[in-house]
Amino acid sequence: MSSKIPGMQHLQSFTHRKEKECQRPEEGLKNDLIIRAARGQQTERAPCWIMRQAGRYLPEFRKVREQHDFFTCCRDAELASEITIQPIRRYSGLLDAAIIFSDILVVPQAMGLEVEMLPSKGPHFPAPLVEPKDVERLRKKVDVEKELGYVFDAIRLTRKKLDGEVPLIGFCGAPWTLMAYMVEGGGSKGFEKAKTWLFKYPEESKELLQRIADICTDFLVGQVKAGAQLLQVFDSWAGELSPSDFRTFSLPYLRSIASSVRDALSTRSIPCPPLIVFAKGALGHSLPEVVKAGYDVVGLDWTVEPSVARRVVELSSCGGTAYKSASAENEAGHKVALQGNLDPAVLYAGNEAIEREVEKMIRAKKGGFGGGGGYICNLGHGITPGVDPEAVKVYLKAVHRVSREVSGAKDEE
Repeated sequence: MSSKIPGMQHLQSFTHRKEKECQRPEEGLKNDLIIRAARGQQTERAPCWIMRQAGRYLPEFRKVREQHDFFTCCRDAELASEITIQPIRRYSGLLDAAIIFSDILVVPQAMGLEVEMLPSKGPHFPAPLVEPKDVERLRKKVDVEKELGYVFDAIRLTRKKLDGEVPLIGFCGAPWTLMAYMVEGGGSKGFEKAKTWLFKYPEESKELLQRIADICTDFLVGQVKAGAQLLQVFDSWAGELSPSDFRTFSLPYLRSIASSVRDALSTRSIPCPPLIVFAKGALGHSLPEVVKAGYDVVGLDWTVEPSVARRVVELSSCGGTAYKSASAENEAGHKVALQGNLDPAVLYAGNEAIEREVEKMIRAKKGGFGGGGGYICNLGHGITPGVDPEAVKVYLKAVHRVSREVSGAKDEE
Protein backbone atom coordinates (compact mmCIF):
# COMPACT_ATOMS: atom_id res chain seq x y z
CA MET A 1 0.00 0.00 0.00
CA SER A 2 2.78 2.41 0.80
CA SER A 3 3.96 2.37 -2.82
CA LYS A 4 0.65 3.96 -3.86
CA ILE A 5 1.32 7.08 -1.82
CA PRO A 6 2.45 9.89 -4.16
CA GLY A 7 6.23 10.19 -4.13
CA MET A 8 6.70 7.18 -1.83
CA GLN A 9 7.99 4.88 -4.55
CA HIS A 10 10.66 7.38 -5.51
CA LEU A 11 11.61 7.86 -1.85
CA GLN A 12 11.91 4.11 -1.29
CA SER A 13 14.07 3.76 -4.41
CA PHE A 14 16.28 6.64 -3.31
CA THR A 15 16.66 5.22 0.21
CA HIS A 16 17.55 1.78 -1.11
CA ARG A 17 20.06 3.31 -3.52
CA LYS A 18 21.71 5.33 -0.77
CA GLU A 19 21.93 2.28 1.49
CA LYS A 20 23.54 0.26 -1.29
CA GLU A 21 26.16 2.99 -1.60
CA CYS A 22 27.26 2.45 2.02
CA GLN A 23 31.00 1.93 2.20
CA ARG A 24 32.72 -1.16 3.42
CA PRO A 25 33.95 -0.49 6.97
CA GLU A 26 37.61 -0.17 5.91
CA GLU A 27 37.08 2.19 2.98
CA GLY A 28 38.68 5.59 3.42
CA LEU A 29 40.69 4.48 6.45
CA LYS A 30 44.33 5.38 6.96
CA ASN A 31 44.59 2.61 9.55
CA ASP A 32 42.56 -0.56 9.00
CA LEU A 33 44.63 -2.89 11.21
CA ILE A 34 41.83 -3.69 13.63
CA ILE A 35 39.34 -4.52 10.87
CA ARG A 36 41.79 -6.88 9.21
CA ALA A 37 42.55 -8.54 12.54
CA ALA A 38 38.84 -8.82 13.31
CA ARG A 39 38.45 -10.74 10.07
CA GLY A 40 40.95 -13.33 11.21
CA GLN A 41 43.98 -11.98 9.38
CA GLN A 42 47.48 -11.94 10.85
CA THR A 43 48.57 -8.27 10.85
CA GLU A 44 52.00 -6.62 10.79
CA ARG A 45 51.53 -5.61 14.42
CA ALA A 46 48.77 -6.12 16.96
CA PRO A 47 46.04 -3.49 16.78
CA CYS A 48 45.02 -2.08 20.13
CA TRP A 49 42.16 -0.23 21.78
CA ILE A 50 40.98 -0.12 25.40
CA MET A 51 37.51 -0.67 26.81
CA ARG A 52 36.42 2.59 28.50
CA GLN A 53 39.34 4.39 26.84
CA ALA A 54 37.23 7.58 26.82
CA GLY A 55 36.49 7.98 30.50
CA ARG A 56 37.22 9.03 34.04
CA TYR A 57 40.97 8.33 34.09
CA LEU A 58 41.50 11.21 31.63
CA PRO A 59 41.76 14.72 33.14
CA GLU A 60 40.26 16.20 29.97
CA PHE A 61 37.18 13.99 30.45
CA ARG A 62 36.83 15.03 34.09
CA LYS A 63 37.01 18.66 33.01
CA VAL A 64 34.06 18.16 30.65
CA ARG A 65 32.12 16.36 33.40
CA GLU A 66 32.63 19.29 35.78
CA GLN A 67 30.29 21.25 33.55
CA HIS A 68 27.91 18.60 32.21
CA ASP A 69 25.78 15.76 33.57
CA PHE A 70 26.81 12.27 32.41
CA PHE A 71 23.77 11.58 30.25
CA THR A 72 23.93 15.12 28.86
CA CYS A 73 27.37 14.17 27.57
CA CYS A 74 25.82 11.09 25.95
CA ARG A 75 22.93 13.00 24.35
CA ASP A 76 24.86 16.01 23.06
CA ALA A 77 26.53 14.98 19.80
CA GLU A 78 29.29 17.57 20.10
CA LEU A 79 30.15 16.57 23.67
CA ALA A 80 29.99 12.84 22.92
CA SER A 81 32.18 13.33 19.87
CA GLU A 82 34.72 15.39 21.79
CA ILE A 83 34.97 12.78 24.57
CA THR A 84 35.30 9.98 22.00
CA ILE A 85 38.25 11.70 20.34
CA GLN A 86 40.04 12.74 23.56
CA PRO A 87 42.08 9.50 23.87
CA ILE A 88 42.76 9.43 20.11
CA ARG A 89 44.19 12.92 20.41
CA ARG A 90 46.19 12.19 23.58
CA TYR A 91 47.62 8.89 22.30
CA SER A 92 48.04 9.93 18.68
CA GLY A 93 49.26 7.03 16.56
CA LEU A 94 49.02 4.52 19.43
CA LEU A 95 45.31 3.62 19.46
CA ASP A 96 43.87 1.76 16.50
CA ALA A 97 40.18 2.51 17.10
CA ALA A 98 37.87 4.98 18.76
CA ILE A 99 34.72 3.82 20.56
CA ILE A 100 31.74 6.16 20.59
CA PHE A 101 31.12 7.72 23.98
CA SER A 102 27.76 6.49 25.23
CA ASP A 103 26.46 4.01 27.80
CA ILE A 104 24.83 0.60 27.62
CA LEU A 105 21.93 1.93 29.71
CA VAL A 106 20.64 4.21 26.96
CA VAL A 107 18.64 1.17 25.78
CA PRO A 108 16.62 0.85 29.04
CA GLN A 109 16.09 4.61 28.83
CA ALA A 110 14.78 4.22 25.30
CA MET A 111 12.42 1.52 26.59
CA GLY A 112 10.93 3.99 29.05
CA LEU A 113 12.85 3.49 32.30
CA GLU A 114 14.45 6.40 34.12
CA VAL A 115 18.17 5.99 34.73
CA GLU A 116 20.32 8.32 36.81
CA MET A 117 24.11 8.32 37.06
CA LEU A 118 24.89 9.08 40.69
CA PRO A 119 28.31 10.45 41.70
CA SER A 120 30.53 7.79 43.32
CA LYS A 121 27.71 5.25 43.06
CA GLY A 122 27.01 4.66 39.40
CA PRO A 123 23.73 3.90 37.62
CA HIS A 124 20.47 4.04 39.56
CA PHE A 125 16.93 3.16 38.44
CA PRO A 126 14.41 5.01 40.65
CA ALA A 127 11.61 2.65 39.53
CA PRO A 128 13.07 -0.73 38.49
CA LEU A 129 11.06 -3.70 37.29
CA VAL A 130 9.86 -5.58 40.38
CA GLU A 131 7.57 -8.18 38.85
CA PRO A 132 6.43 -9.11 35.33
CA LYS A 133 3.44 -6.77 35.35
CA ASP A 134 5.92 -3.87 35.53
CA VAL A 135 6.98 -4.68 31.97
CA GLU A 136 3.74 -2.92 30.95
CA ARG A 137 5.47 0.32 31.90
CA LEU A 138 7.92 -0.15 29.05
CA ARG A 139 7.29 1.20 25.57
CA LYS A 140 5.65 -1.48 23.47
CA LYS A 141 7.52 -0.33 20.38
CA VAL A 142 10.81 1.53 20.52
CA ASP A 143 11.62 3.82 17.61
CA VAL A 144 15.42 3.87 17.84
CA GLU A 145 15.70 6.82 15.47
CA LYS A 146 13.49 8.86 17.80
CA GLU A 147 14.78 7.59 21.14
CA LEU A 148 18.45 6.98 20.33
CA GLY A 149 19.06 9.20 17.33
CA TYR A 150 21.46 11.29 19.41
CA VAL A 151 23.88 8.33 19.37
CA PHE A 152 23.64 8.16 15.58
CA ASP A 153 24.25 11.92 15.38
CA ALA A 154 27.35 11.53 17.56
CA ILE A 155 28.65 8.72 15.33
CA ARG A 156 28.17 10.76 12.17
CA LEU A 157 29.91 13.77 13.68
CA THR A 158 32.76 11.68 15.08
CA ARG A 159 33.36 9.93 11.76
CA LYS A 160 33.66 13.34 10.15
CA LYS A 161 36.14 14.55 12.78
CA LEU A 162 38.23 11.37 12.67
CA ASP A 163 38.59 11.76 8.90
CA GLY A 164 39.71 8.15 8.52
CA GLU A 165 42.47 8.29 11.15
CA VAL A 166 41.11 5.18 12.90
CA PRO A 167 37.85 3.19 12.72
CA LEU A 168 34.94 3.97 15.04
CA ILE A 169 33.40 1.26 17.21
CA GLY A 170 29.69 1.24 18.10
CA PHE A 171 28.25 -0.88 20.88
CA CYS A 172 25.36 -1.97 23.05
CA GLY A 173 24.81 -3.95 26.23
CA ALA A 174 23.76 -7.59 26.03
CA PRO A 175 20.15 -8.45 26.93
CA TRP A 176 20.98 -10.28 30.18
CA THR A 177 23.24 -7.47 31.41
CA LEU A 178 20.60 -4.84 30.59
CA MET A 179 17.82 -6.88 32.20
CA ALA A 180 19.97 -7.32 35.31
CA TYR A 181 20.22 -3.55 35.71
CA MET A 182 16.54 -3.01 34.92
CA VAL A 183 15.41 -5.43 37.63
CA GLU A 184 18.15 -4.85 40.20
CA GLY A 185 17.86 -1.08 39.97
CA GLY A 186 21.58 -0.55 39.55
CA GLY A 187 24.84 -2.37 40.10
CA SER A 188 24.98 -5.22 42.58
CA LYS A 189 27.42 -7.69 44.13
CA GLY A 190 25.17 -10.70 43.62
CA PHE A 191 22.24 -9.59 41.44
CA GLU A 192 19.84 -11.51 43.69
CA LYS A 193 16.76 -9.65 42.45
CA ALA A 194 17.59 -10.14 38.79
CA LYS A 195 18.45 -13.81 39.18
CA THR A 196 15.32 -14.38 41.24
CA TRP A 197 13.39 -13.16 38.19
CA LEU A 198 15.06 -15.80 36.04
CA PHE A 199 14.20 -18.58 38.48
CA LYS A 200 10.73 -17.38 39.44
CA TYR A 201 9.55 -16.11 36.05
CA PRO A 202 11.58 -18.00 33.43
CA GLU A 203 9.16 -17.56 30.51
CA GLU A 204 8.52 -13.90 31.26
CA SER A 205 12.28 -13.42 31.53
CA LYS A 206 12.82 -14.94 28.09
CA GLU A 207 10.15 -12.68 26.61
CA LEU A 208 11.81 -9.61 28.11
CA LEU A 209 15.27 -10.73 27.00
CA GLN A 210 14.09 -11.22 23.41
CA ARG A 211 12.38 -7.85 23.50
CA ILE A 212 15.65 -6.24 24.59
CA ALA A 213 17.56 -8.21 21.93
CA ASP A 214 15.29 -6.90 19.19
CA ILE A 215 15.86 -3.31 20.31
CA CYS A 216 19.61 -3.90 20.51
CA THR A 217 19.51 -5.21 16.94
CA ASP A 218 17.74 -2.09 15.68
CA PHE A 219 20.14 0.08 17.67
CA LEU A 220 23.25 -1.60 16.26
CA VAL A 221 21.91 -1.48 12.71
CA GLY A 222 21.26 2.23 13.19
CA GLN A 223 24.82 2.70 14.37
CA VAL A 224 26.18 0.99 11.25
CA LYS A 225 23.99 3.17 9.03
CA ALA A 226 25.36 6.21 10.88
CA GLY A 227 28.95 5.09 10.25
CA ALA A 228 30.11 2.64 12.95
CA GLN A 229 32.86 0.43 11.50
CA LEU A 230 32.92 -2.28 14.17
CA LEU A 231 30.34 -3.29 16.78
CA GLN A 232 30.80 -4.74 20.26
CA VAL A 233 28.16 -6.35 22.49
CA PHE A 234 29.01 -6.08 26.20
CA ASP A 235 27.69 -8.85 28.44
CA SER A 236 29.34 -7.45 31.54
CA TRP A 237 27.38 -9.61 33.98
CA ALA A 238 27.54 -12.90 32.08
CA GLY A 239 29.74 -14.32 34.82
CA GLU A 240 26.97 -13.89 37.39
CA LEU A 241 25.10 -16.80 35.79
CA SER A 242 25.75 -20.50 36.21
CA PRO A 243 26.84 -22.35 33.03
CA SER A 244 23.30 -23.67 32.55
CA ASP A 245 21.68 -20.31 33.17
CA PHE A 246 24.13 -18.54 30.86
CA ARG A 247 23.22 -20.94 28.07
CA THR A 248 19.51 -20.41 28.78
CA PHE A 249 19.23 -16.70 29.55
CA SER A 250 22.20 -15.07 27.83
CA LEU A 251 23.70 -17.06 24.96
CA PRO A 252 20.49 -17.40 22.86
CA TYR A 253 20.06 -13.64 22.87
CA LEU A 254 23.70 -12.99 21.99
CA ARG A 255 23.15 -15.30 19.02
CA SER A 256 19.91 -13.54 18.16
CA ILE A 257 21.64 -10.15 17.99
CA ALA A 258 24.50 -11.40 15.79
CA SER A 259 22.26 -13.16 13.28
CA SER A 260 19.60 -10.44 13.25
CA VAL A 261 22.12 -7.62 12.71
CA ARG A 262 23.67 -9.50 9.81
CA ASP A 263 20.28 -10.29 8.29
CA ALA A 264 18.98 -6.73 8.69
CA LEU A 265 22.06 -5.22 7.04
CA SER A 266 22.06 -7.84 4.29
CA THR A 267 18.48 -7.06 3.29
CA ARG A 268 19.51 -3.40 2.97
CA SER A 269 22.65 -4.30 0.99
CA ILE A 270 24.75 -2.66 3.68
CA PRO A 271 28.12 -4.29 4.41
CA CYS A 272 28.23 -5.76 7.92
CA PRO A 273 31.19 -4.59 9.99
CA PRO A 274 33.05 -7.03 12.24
CA LEU A 275 31.06 -8.03 15.33
CA ILE A 276 32.73 -8.46 18.74
CA VAL A 277 31.21 -10.22 21.75
CA PHE A 278 32.51 -9.76 25.29
CA ALA A 279 30.89 -12.15 27.78
CA LYS A 280 32.87 -11.37 30.92
CA GLY A 281 33.21 -14.28 33.32
CA ALA A 282 31.39 -16.85 31.17
CA LEU A 283 34.18 -18.07 28.93
CA GLY A 284 35.63 -20.41 31.53
CA HIS A 285 32.60 -22.67 31.09
CA SER A 286 31.08 -21.64 27.75
CA LEU A 287 33.92 -20.57 25.47
CA PRO A 288 33.14 -23.11 22.70
CA GLU A 289 29.51 -21.96 22.58
CA VAL A 290 30.49 -18.27 22.51
CA VAL A 291 33.04 -18.90 19.74
CA LYS A 292 30.22 -20.33 17.62
CA ALA A 293 27.65 -17.63 18.51
CA GLY A 294 28.08 -15.79 15.19
CA TYR A 295 30.63 -13.09 16.08
CA ASP A 296 33.85 -12.30 14.27
CA VAL A 297 35.79 -11.60 17.47
CA VAL A 298 35.56 -13.03 20.98
CA GLY A 299 36.77 -10.72 23.74
CA LEU A 300 38.63 -12.49 26.56
CA ASP A 301 38.72 -11.40 30.18
CA TRP A 302 41.93 -11.95 32.15
CA THR A 303 40.76 -15.29 33.58
CA VAL A 304 41.05 -17.02 30.18
CA GLU A 305 44.34 -18.24 28.75
CA PRO A 306 44.58 -17.01 25.15
CA SER A 307 46.24 -20.31 24.23
CA VAL A 308 43.14 -22.17 25.43
CA ALA A 309 40.89 -19.81 23.50
CA ARG A 310 42.97 -20.22 20.35
CA ARG A 311 42.73 -24.00 20.66
CA VAL A 312 38.94 -23.77 20.98
CA VAL A 313 38.82 -21.57 17.88
CA GLU A 314 40.94 -24.08 15.98
CA LEU A 315 38.71 -26.98 17.00
CA SER A 316 35.55 -25.02 16.19
CA SER A 317 36.92 -24.30 12.72
CA CYS A 318 37.47 -27.95 11.81
CA GLY A 319 35.26 -30.08 9.59
CA GLY A 320 31.51 -29.73 9.79
CA THR A 321 31.66 -27.39 12.78
CA ALA A 322 33.56 -24.70 10.90
CA TYR A 323 32.45 -21.20 11.78
CA LYS A 324 30.76 -19.62 8.79
CA SER A 325 30.23 -15.89 8.85
CA ALA A 326 26.89 -14.82 7.47
CA SER A 327 28.47 -11.55 6.37
CA ALA A 328 29.56 -11.07 2.76
CA GLU A 329 32.31 -8.90 4.21
CA ASN A 330 34.22 -11.94 5.43
CA GLU A 331 35.72 -14.96 3.76
CA ALA A 332 33.56 -18.01 4.40
CA GLY A 333 35.04 -20.12 7.13
CA HIS A 334 37.48 -17.56 8.53
CA LYS A 335 38.59 -18.24 12.05
CA VAL A 336 37.18 -16.20 14.90
CA ALA A 337 39.66 -13.58 16.12
CA LEU A 338 40.57 -13.01 19.76
CA GLN A 339 40.62 -9.77 21.74
CA GLY A 340 42.12 -9.05 25.12
CA ASN A 341 43.13 -9.70 27.80
CA LEU A 342 45.52 -7.83 30.12
CA ASP A 343 44.30 -7.48 33.70
CA PRO A 344 43.48 -3.75 34.10
CA ALA A 345 45.15 -3.78 37.53
CA VAL A 346 48.54 -4.17 35.82
CA LEU A 347 48.30 -0.52 34.81
CA TYR A 348 48.78 0.43 38.47
CA ALA A 349 51.93 -1.67 38.90
CA GLY A 350 54.55 0.51 37.20
CA ASN A 351 56.35 0.51 33.88
CA GLU A 352 58.39 -2.64 34.45
CA ALA A 353 55.33 -4.73 35.31
CA ILE A 354 53.36 -3.31 32.37
CA GLU A 355 56.16 -4.14 29.91
CA ARG A 356 56.56 -7.64 31.38
CA GLU A 357 52.84 -8.48 31.20
CA VAL A 358 52.53 -7.13 27.66
CA GLU A 359 55.45 -9.36 26.65
CA LYS A 360 53.69 -12.38 28.15
CA MET A 361 50.38 -11.56 26.49
CA ILE A 362 51.72 -10.93 23.01
CA ARG A 363 54.51 -13.52 22.85
CA ALA A 364 52.29 -16.44 23.91
CA LYS A 365 53.06 -18.78 21.00
CA LYS A 366 49.74 -20.59 21.03
CA GLY A 367 47.42 -17.77 21.98
CA GLY A 368 48.84 -14.30 21.65
CA PHE A 369 49.65 -12.21 18.63
CA GLY A 370 52.20 -14.74 17.45
CA GLY A 371 49.80 -17.66 17.81
CA GLY A 372 48.25 -17.37 14.35
CA GLY A 373 44.95 -15.82 13.36
CA GLY A 374 43.54 -12.40 14.16
CA TYR A 375 44.47 -10.85 17.50
CA ILE A 376 43.43 -7.48 18.95
CA CYS A 377 45.13 -6.26 22.11
CA ASN A 378 42.86 -4.91 24.83
CA LEU A 379 42.39 -5.10 28.56
CA GLY A 380 40.45 -7.98 30.08
CA HIS A 381 37.81 -5.44 31.13
CA GLY A 382 37.49 -1.65 31.12
CA ILE A 383 40.14 0.75 32.33
CA THR A 384 39.50 1.96 35.89
CA PRO A 385 39.28 5.61 37.02
CA GLY A 386 42.49 5.80 39.05
CA VAL A 387 44.88 4.78 36.26
CA ASP A 388 47.63 7.27 35.39
CA PRO A 389 47.24 8.26 31.71
CA GLU A 390 51.01 7.93 31.35
CA ALA A 391 50.75 4.25 32.33
CA VAL A 392 48.35 3.79 29.42
CA LYS A 393 50.94 5.30 27.09
CA VAL A 394 53.55 2.84 28.38
CA TYR A 395 51.12 -0.02 27.74
CA LEU A 396 50.28 1.11 24.20
CA LYS A 397 53.92 1.68 23.25
CA ALA A 398 54.80 -1.76 24.60
CA VAL A 399 52.07 -3.34 22.47
CA HIS A 400 53.47 -1.64 19.37
CA ARG A 401 57.07 -2.57 20.12
CA VAL A 402 56.58 -6.18 21.15
CA SER A 403 54.05 -7.05 18.44
CA ARG A 404 56.32 -5.60 15.76
CA GLU A 405 59.19 -7.70 17.11
CA VAL A 406 57.04 -10.82 17.04
CA SER A 407 55.88 -10.05 13.51
CA GLY A 408 59.44 -9.42 12.35
CA ALA A 409 60.62 -12.70 13.84
CA LYS A 410 57.84 -14.60 12.04
CA ASP A 411 58.85 -12.98 8.74
CA GLU A 412 62.41 -14.25 9.23
CA GLU A 413 61.31 -17.85 9.83
